[in-house]
Amino acid sequence: MKMKPIVFIGCGFILTALFSTPVLAVPVSWTDWQSSTAVLAFGELYVGTTTVDVDYLNTSTHSFVQTGTGTNFWSGTAYTNGTADNAPTASEQIALGNGGTVTINFSETIQDPFLAMNSWNGNTVEFGMPIIIDSFGAGYWGSGTANLNSGGTGFFGSGEFHGVISLLGSFDSISFTHTSENWHGFTVGVAGLASPGPSPGPNPVPEPTTMLLFGAGLVGLAGVRLRRKK
Repeated sequence: MKMKPIVFIGCGFILTALFSTPVLAVPVSWTDWQSSTAVLAFGELYVGTTTVDVDYLNTSTHSFVQTGTGTNFWSGTAYTNGTADNAPTASEQIALGNGGTVTINFSETIQDPFLAMNSWNGNTVEFGMPIIIDSFGAGYWGSGTANLNSGGTGFFGSGEFHGVISLLGSFDSISFTHTSENWHGFTVGVAGLASPGPSPGPNPVPEPTTMLLFGAGLVGLAGVRLRRKK
């Protein structure tokens, strides 16, 4: 018994849909920095209806902190070439100067945070955990790349690196070391809070295995209907 061409056409549509499904970007809530001292800064993240307090501490003094005024250094395409759907909030950043250790604490456990980086030129950075270069490109001061170290836990900024670093997992705190420079800026953002159980996230994308099983089921049903019809 021969199957009608319509079944094969249906298979083609299913496979086309499977392998052409785009990876969706996620809207990121970036920190609203509100106040600072010489080595501290305080801000808030607004994740849905939850406000998360963000506390920053540096072992050395920073150059300055922007709290919504002044030049917007987050211009360019460097911050939206990856998972993050939106660039950091204009004129909100911490500009580091002297090298040291930075610690960022959160009042709620966050999931898969992002760190936007501005002008990390010739800087050596270490997070002590695997990081992902989520996005990079042209920024306010030009462009460059972040060269990951052999362990994938940090990078060296070659040229004027502007971009977004991603950390995978649940975090109450993030720490990293950096080296001295005139100034290099950063801010932190998140797409969601950590949940106690499995969560599909803000923009779930069907896994390939699920799509294959779904497509196979449809083809099987089509074959059964044809056999019954014969």
